[in-house]
Amino acid sequence: MSWTRPDYRQPSQLRPLHFETDYTKFSASSVLTCCGETKVLCTVTVQPGVPRFLADTGKGWLTAEYRMLPGATQERQAREFMKLSGRTQEIQRLIGRSLRATLDFEILGEKTILIDADVLQADAGTRTTAITGGYVALALAMQKLLNKGELEQSPLKCSVAAVSVGLIEGEAFLDLNYTEDVAAEVDFNVVMTGNLELIEVQGTAESGTYSRYQLNQILDLAQTGIQELLAAQQAVITGT
Repeated sequence: MSWTRPDYRQPSQLRPLHFETDYTKFSASSVLTCCGETKVLCTVTVQPGVPRFLADTGKGWLTAEYRMLPGATQERQAREFMKLSGRTQEIQRLIGRSLRATLDFEILGEKTILIDADVLQADAGTRTTAITGGYVALALAMQKLLNKGELEQSPLKCSVAAVSVGLIEGEAFLDLNYTEDVAAEVDFNVVMTGNLELIEVQGTAESGTYSRYQLNQILDLAQTGIQELLAAQQAVITGT
């Protein structure tokens, strides 16, 4: 018997996606990104100066922080203070790598961009939602710097989005929610640019194995979903 999705979506169908811009007042930009029941607040801060290893190079930098708020899941998550879990460190590095791929740091100049991704509610896909929403927040922040005359040209060289794909009972499903994530025998997170070039593919067989043919299916399905995400991002960024 084939898997029936809890929300009755088709295998290739994304969860409902919504971006709420200017969600907070004081950051360079902020976007509440809702992917189904997963809600991630992405904020951007732009600071003068760069880390020591980039001093006097004329190049900028981007770094990311990711946190799961205590009330994001059914059971309260303890706050992470001095020591971050391995999961948190791995996710925020992924977000940073993904968003750095979008920037020309020579055009940015010696500024540091900080992306904060705070999970308000988790129903799987928090890292992919953070990347997709983080890019929208980044693009809006760069537009504000251009409008203020703090940049002569945009440092953005491409867009980026991310999505999950899983194998459940041997079939590929796009954009898993929590119930599906738990049930999946194979779980992938795929990050791609607006040119449909891969930045990262994270894939694990939670039980059993998967074939090369199934891997191709997963990547094809991910690309289809990411193309939809890229279009949704562009509509919000351009206001169309």
